[in-house]
Amino acid sequence: MTAQTPSEDRRIVVGVDSSHGSKAALGWALAQARLTGAAVEAVAAWQQPATYEYSYGAIPFPSAGDSIAAITEKVLTETVADVVGTGNQTVDVRIKVAHGPAAQILLQAAAGAELLVVGSRGHGAFAGMLLGSVSQHCTHHAPCPVIVVPDDNSRTTP
Repeated sequence: MTAQTPSEDRRIVVGVDSSHGSKAALGWALAQARLTGAAVEAVAAWQQPATYEYSYGAIPFPSAGDSIAAITEKVLTETVADVVGTGNQTVDVRIKVAHGPAAQILLQAAAGAELLVVGSRGHGAFAGMLLGSVSQHCTHHAPCPVIVVPDDNSRTTP
């Protein structure tokens, strides 16, 4: 018989970008964490746009990288608070903001995790796709099992 590992060593990583799909994924991860005693690590990625196009040419983006990181952290914190609610005291929820492509950041965060949870699609350009590029990349390359949670709000009735 194996002793249960403390929650500090047991994590469920979930990608959060404030989309309906990522909120559904976070909700699923929280429910699973309650059942298994794992901690939830909510992860958001950000990237600095290189330039912004105006009619008279490209100019450097006016925001510093730290500003984008701070905004990303604020949105992540608010999204987690919204999904977790005030009554959840049973799950250890941590947040992590990292610079880089979302799929790469999630795969790095998933190293050593029990599960990686992602929404079926987030804020990407191809909202009509069944599976987004980040979730698809994660299912093919993750170092742990991946759960893809569908967004109930995106379903349409025939």
